Amino acid sequence: MKAMTRREFLKGAAAGAGSAVLMNGFNLPKAQAAGADEKLLQRDPLLDGVSDIHLHLAPDVKARCTDEYNFACRAKAAGYRAVMYKANEWSCHDRAYLIRRALPDFEVFSSFCMNFTYGDKINVYAAKMAVQTTGKTCRCIWMPTQTAVYHQNCFGEKGTGIPVTQNSRLLPEVVQVMELCAENDIIFATGHSAPEESILMAQKAHEMGFNKLVVTHPNTTVWQMTEDEIKRCVDYGAYIEYCYLRRLWGPGSAMPEYVQQTGEEFLNYVRIAPERSFISTDLGQAGMPDPLDGMRTCIKEMQNAGLPQRTIDLLVRKNPAYLIGLEG
Repeated sequence: MKAMTRREFLKGAAAGAGSAVLMNGFNLPKAQAAGADEKLLQRDPLLDGVSDIHLHLAPDVKARCTDEYNFACRAKAAGYRAVMYKANEWSCHDRAYLIRRALPDFEVFSSFCMNFTYGDKINVYAAKMAVQTTGKTCRCIWMPTQTAVYHQNCFGEKGTGIPVTQNSRLLPEVVQVMELCAENDIIFATGHSAPEESILMAQKAHEMGFNKLVVTHPNTTVWQMTEDEIKRCVDYGAYIEYCYLRRLWGPGSAMPEYVQQTGEEFLNYVRIAPERSFISTDLGQAGMPDPLDGMRTCIKEMQNAGLPQRTIDLLVRKNPAYLIGLEG
């Protein structure tokens, strides 16, 4: 046998180590990497056909309860139709492409957030690259979230952040991204913009004839909108996203600094215009409920409150599936 050179040895060792990492789910415990917890791999009729299109999972810069691949395995097993991931700091559309290769019969999509990672203003070029990436898995572009001017004024350093308006008018680059979303038939989401800014975006989408603008979680903290404001956005043709996270955080949770929304308050929101609304969990935070459990609890709460099955289907199945391109 020919003696192996040091270079050949190192090359082989590196390849073997790389394979071991991949086979072990990026160094996750073997059972988790393989999605092998049988208790979590049972089909649940309550979750059948659900699409959750706002999930925060690893890899990320914050601690998460699980990673995108393993959750996709579990969501598929539970009966989900689709998931869409959101990372505030990094794009995740390239990862979605790889996950789809590993799970070819399950719908996995991603989104793209206009935060500081891509500059201190709305980066139209970055948005163009996101929608052109192999696999076309980017199905939503969010305006700034945690680095929005409004978010920073409320929770961070006042006077900082990435703007979307100037003198109560949308910035040209915001309109350009909206046009890009329209051309590619994907979601344009208002992010953590102020309620009045979200209304301006909904109005502009209406003027353009664009039908996939989403007003982000107007049931949540400083982004809360009145019923009249929500109806105004709906009249402009916008879709309204309600996040169930607001029902789960608060005292005694891993996010105790926030005020928990009551069941009655949440249900009052989802009853406003269910034909133009949907529910996402916005879950994935370390220490918070698993997203599957969150969605399951949400559906049970709506059933117990007497919401018609047709309404529930619109909120967690039909409307989110339409927005990510699975429904005509």
